[in-house]
Formats: sequence, structure tokens, C-alpha cells
Amino acid sequence: MRIGICGGTFDPFHRGHLDPVLAAREELQWDRVLYIPAWRQPFKTHLDAASGAHRFAMAALAIRDYDMLYVSPIELDRGGISYSVDTLDELHRQYPGAAFDWIIGDDNVADLDRWKDPERLFQLARFVVLSRSGVGGRGSGVGDDGSSHAPTAGNRQPTTDNLRTRVGAATDGPSPSPTPDSRLPTPAKPNLLFAHNPTVPISSTEIRRRVRAGEPIDAFVDPLVSRYIHHYGLYKEGQP
Repeated sequence: MRIGICGGTFDPFHRGHLDPVLAAREELQWDRVLYIPAWRQPFKTHLDAASGAHRFAMAALAIRDYDMLYVSPIELDRGGISYSVDTLDELHRQYPGAAFDWIIGDDNVADLDRWKDPERLFQLARFVVLSRSGVGGRGSGVGDDGSSHAPTAGNRQPTTDNLRTRVGAATDGPSPSPTPDSRLPTPAKPNLLFAHNPTVPISSTEIRRRVRAGEPIDAFVDPLVSRYIHHYGLYKEGQP
């Protein structure tokens, strides 16, 4: 079984969290996809969010028509800062023998080495990279410990020439030809697969702004999610 994992705050869950992942699933043939709302993101501990219960409920409403999609409370139940490596360790215990693809936005690639315990992380999952304009980073639903921080010095962003073909390559370019030195043990590097996906130019931040401004959001979220937001008065003035 191969399982796709999409982590984020989902605050709120919107089309940009769903449509690109559904397209990637068609290409990669995931048996199921787990959406995992974070309790608190490592790079965004200063930000408030709607409660975990509200964010879980909105995600569940949005995916209700898709049998292969699930919302997992694994990070909400654990509490504290949500680290991908801890979540993957637990998922491997829950799904013995399964292979995992952790879905991230392409702006998170350069920051992977800043995630907690990256060598262990890269042993536990392959990383499927979707277009940033379609899905976003951890704060908007794809990725985890990654964020909108600028790449650290020395990291190189992937180029358009190799976005669709690099599988199992490091983020800093194609692997060199084998040499005696390169065959020596080296730190683990992420196994990356760049998938095709539609772009959905919307963000949770923009949706929250629209709610506060009294502007419509029905084009960007599931109708039941829109009703849920208005019913519970989420994202009104004075709320995150």
C-alpha cells in the first residue's frame, strides 16, 4: 500500500488543498491520502489558528465525497509542535509495510534540511513536490515543517528543466557520476518526485481576510465548509 500524506493547518481547508492532490493521486496511484491537521507548526509557533476541532471538521466536510481521502487526528491527538518525523514514525506503526509519500510545495524543497531529524525523515518517506502556486507550504496544507522562510544559504531551488523528471535526486542537482569518494557513506538525501498538478491561486490567509471583510468565499471552499465558517463565526474581526 502506498499512502500520500498532506499535512497543514487547513485554516480553513480550501480547493487548493484538494484539487492538486486529487490530480497527483491520479498520476501516482495512491491507495489512500491522509490529510493531517497540525496542532502547531514548527516554523509558525507564533501564529494563532482556529481550534483543532474546527480545522478537523472543515477538512472532513471538504473530503466527504472521496472514499480514498481521510482526515487523521494523529497530530491533534499528540498535541505540541507537529514534527513530520514523529508523525511518520507513528504512521509506520499504524500501517506496517506501507510506503509513504509526504506531499510538499516546491517552495519547501530548499528548507527540507531544516526539518527535525532530516536523515531519519528521508528514510521514512518519499517527498512528492507539487507546484507552490497550486498548493502552498505547511501553512496552507501541503508540506509540514516547511514554511515561507527564504531558503538557507547554499541551497538551490530546482529548475524548470528538471521539475518533471527528477526522482530520487538530491535538492542540489543531479547526482554526479560515481567516484571512489561518492561511493562512501553520505548523509541521507530526500527522495523527490515532482508531480503534475493544477494551480489553484488561493490561500487560507486570503480566505480569512475575505471572511473578515464580508466578501464571498464560496468559489474557494466547499459549500459546507463555507456554511460551517459562518455558522461558528470563524475568522471574524478580532479572531485569527
